[in-house]
Amino acid sequence: MSLPLFMTAAVLAAPNVPFRIEQVALPAVAATEVLVRVRASGVNPLDLKIYSGEAAHARHLLPGILGMDLAGVVEQVGARVTQFRPGDEVFGFTGGVGGVQGSLAQFAAVDAELLALKPVNLGMREAAALPLVVITAWEGLIDRAGVGAGQTVLVHGGAGGVGHVAIQIARAFGGTVFATGAAKDKDIIEHAGATFIDYAVTTVSDYVAKHTAGRGFDVVYDTVGGATLDASFNAVARFGHVVSALGWGTHALAPLSFRAASYSGVFTLLPILTGEGRARHGEILREAAKLCHAGKLMPRLDLHRYTLRTIADAHDAIRSKTASGKVVIEIDDNFEDQDCFVNELRARKKKRE
Repeated sequence: MSLPLFMTAAVLAAPNVPFRIEQVALPAVAATEVLVRVRASGVNPLDLKIYSGEAAHARHLLPGILGMDLAGVVEQVGARVTQFRPGDEVFGFTGGVGGVQGSLAQFAAVDAELLALKPVNLGMREAAALPLVVITAWEGLIDRAGVGAGQTVLVHGGAGGVGHVAIQIARAFGGTVFATGAAKDKDIIEHAGATFIDYAVTTVSDYVAKHTAGRGFDVVYDTVGGATLDASFNAVARFGHVVSALGWGTHALAPLSFRAASYSGVFTLLPILTGEGRARHGEILREAAKLCHAGKLMPRLDLHRYTLRTIADAHDAIRSKTASGKVVIEIDDNFEDQDCFVNELRARKKKRE
């Protein structure tokens, strides 16, 4: 089937205004890119901040197309792409920030280095739920802290998107995992494979004493930021490693220094914003796909189904904290509106002539 001239996309004209469902030109494919027919687009809390113009570190050129995570099918490959071919099912964290087109559209031209083959045991919705959170968790636990067998790992915010994936990755690499959360998060955290710690009723010194005999955790992954990062410096073992995906505030390093421990920050957007390090994203996703195949990694999905026309409802579910898992937008493959649009353009052109 030949490719269309136009595609349907959700276009954001300005911060905090409703998305417009429009027909836009199909993106051109560069030599190092592939054209992906998008089947599903994962929604992250950061998408909401970009939508409202609150993310100074993650601005997107507007009018623009948001959506960071995608899963879909390769339709076309650039002249220098050798790792994919048409028909391949792929997933990746591919844009929606820094002026790179996002996944809230029927098609996206994507840097091939950012993609990996979709795990065969996951559907498109499950695959679209993974890329950003998997890369964020993996960079912190494996690339920075080098989690391995026999280590104790503490994940702050274990029921969140990054948190519940971090638990599974740490366990897959042999770590004994503990995770903080609210009382309502207990089942989610335990289902992911961690020992639950209720941060609201247990002090840092109490859970360090209970679970590590006062030694501290070998690796602490902070997905919350603020005071939780300060707590991490007091929970880590001597010569241990603290990692944070939200280490943006001002913090006292003395507790960390007195333990001769290390700190690393994770900024998953950097390869998209700068072009540097994109190949590592694809590598991580390939490794994560192996864990999926082995049954060691599975995203937790919200059961509600959303489309391009109900993005506002999807955002509301995240904003109101009523979503019970990762929210995913399914992309309709219906081109009836598009055909009407093309016919209208032709009619206008004929009229002008």
